[in-house]
Amino acid sequence: MSSSEALRRGRRPVLVGAAALLLAPALGGCGFRLRGDFSYAFASIYLNTPANAPIAVELKRAIEASGNTRVVDSAAAADVILELPAVGSEKQVLSLSGGGRVREFALATRVSFRLHDATGRDWLPATEIVIRRSYSFNESEVLAREAQEVRLLKEMQSDAVQQIVRQMQAARRPA
Repeated sequence: MSSSEALRRGRRPVLVGAAALLLAPALGGCGFRLRGDFSYAFASIYLNTPANAPIAVELKRAIEASGNTRVVDSAAAADVILELPAVGSEKQVLSLSGGGRVREFALATRVSFRLHDATGRDWLPATEIVIRRSYSFNESEVLAREAQEVRLLKEMQSDAVQQIVRQMQAARRPA
């Protein structure tokens, strides 16, 4: 390796660092900021859903990750109550081949929720989140496509949980 090549390799980290320092104020000026800690306007929450439901487990984990809000076991001990009256998934045929065989499926996950306090005042009115995904299907890859469907449903549930959490972060005590 020549000395000029070694010198160029030594300058590269310095140039990258300088470029990052120059771009940082521009990112701050456009409103960009890293997702940091978040908080809720309430200290405790009760999840009115079956405790062993997969979405309840994921919601509890996401809420408690904030560190300032705890999930309690009774509605009487909670500042707010999150009701999840309807959680479901649907699967429909999206397209068929010329021979009448399924080529694509459409998946949909629906989650209805409402956030209110013990007196019934809505912090977040009844809302429904619908997440849709589609995937291609090939009869020769049935096991792989079944695994893909399970993975997509899990990702859709996680997406719904994140949307609920973001809406709860924006929720404020009703006037």
